[in-house]
Amino acid sequence: MDRRVFVKSGGLALVTMGLSPSFLRRTAFGMELRSAPKGKTLVCLFQRGAADALNIVVPHGEKAYYAMRPSIAIPRPVGLGRQLGAGDSAIDLDGFFGLHPALAPLKPLYDRGLLAPVHAVGSPSATRSHFDAQDYMETGTPDVKGTTDGWLNRYLAVKGTCAECAPNPFRGVALTPQTPRIMEGASETVAMNSLDEFTVRTTGSQAERLEALYRTGSADLVHGTGTEMFDAVKTLRAANPQKYQPRNGADYPRTQFGQRLLQIAQLIKADVGLEIAFADVGGWDTHVNQGGTTGQLAQRLGDFSQSINALVTDLGDKMGDVVILTMSEFGRMARENGNRGTDHGHAGALFVIGGDVKGGKVYGKWPGLEQEQLYEGRDLALTTDFRSVFSEITSRHMGATKTDKIFPGFTSQRESWLGIV
Repeated sequence: MDRRVFVKSGGLALVTMGLSPSFLRRTAFGMELRSAPKGKTLVCLFQRGAADALNIVVPHGEKAYYAMRPSIAIPRPVGLGRQLGAGDSAIDLDGFFGLHPALAPLKPLYDRGLLAPVHAVGSPSATRSHFDAQDYMETGTPDVKGTTDGWLNRYLAVKGTCAECAPNPFRGVALTPQTPRIMEGASETVAMNSLDEFTVRTTGSQAERLEALYRTGSADLVHGTGTEMFDAVKTLRAANPQKYQPRNGADYPRTQFGQRLLQIAQLIKADVGLEIAFADVGGWDTHVNQGGTTGQLAQRLGDFSQSINALVTDLGDKMGDVVILTMSEFGRMARENGNRGTDHGHAGALFVIGGDVKGGKVYGKWPGLEQEQLYEGRDLALTTDFRSVFSEITSRHMGATKTDKIFPGFTSQRESWLGIV
């Protein structure tokens, strides 16, 4: 039977969402899939929409914070001037900063030294455009619109593979419908909605017949792509996505974000050579009715923190080789607006979580929130460039030695590192 006839008449559906078109093209030129060595993993989580840093890592020791947010400020922690019930106030970290109460699942990680919040961090770009700011953070080149690849892809290119290993598509995996900007580039990566969709769907014995045809056919584009696709499918099939059970009592939310983190845990445990994992979650653009200890932001933070806590719990001892890095394109205006929300701002906050992390401390130089201390008289001022944090992690955790290639144009890297890892 001719291969084209079989594909046309066999009633099968190749689910190609698991492999990006660029990966499918590249695999046709002789890429062999082999097991990759075990090593370090970086999990990047993007909060799209500009998360409100001041209500996430709350500066409850700053008087100006409460003056500027009369209806949405998070009250001072219990025992620090205001007696409230659990969940009604910030969770104290160090007497000055606290976590939003919806982030309670992250507090044990802070106490164990696994969690390091970084405040007043972000892009030096003055843009308040979501599109531009996300692009700058994902390419790692603020205010440079001509960058064609993402900094995570550049990490994969710069780090390379071990001498005895062939290229491995599972070095970089995004749990997203399309390849995100941060992972675009020359290095092989995979984007998929879920592990269940990374498969070949057929009826009866057609899958085996199709695979035989691909493996014995001529070395054209379809044959090359099909061979590598089946190899990739077999690798993930061995992980058995449908039968996976989280460990250590981990309970992932049944949300899209929670289930994507569950699948990241599965990939890490499957030892497929995963170095970079990426997932994102929207809903952080809180212009209207943001809420304080409850409401819109609190609901989003609840899902966010519960999902991360489940991932850390599930991985257990493997967290010694994993760092989780959160990010958002910028923060929000220091003052609440007339709609009980917050408008686009400047500096923000992020979390670094992992066994290599020197947690239990809030990092970054606090600029203050008095009028003369605000950026352009309205926003939290930037004191830490996001590239300082990202380059420190790629170097000290992931072992990259050419961070100037990962973040071109950023020259003050080591001098500006915070010592988080």
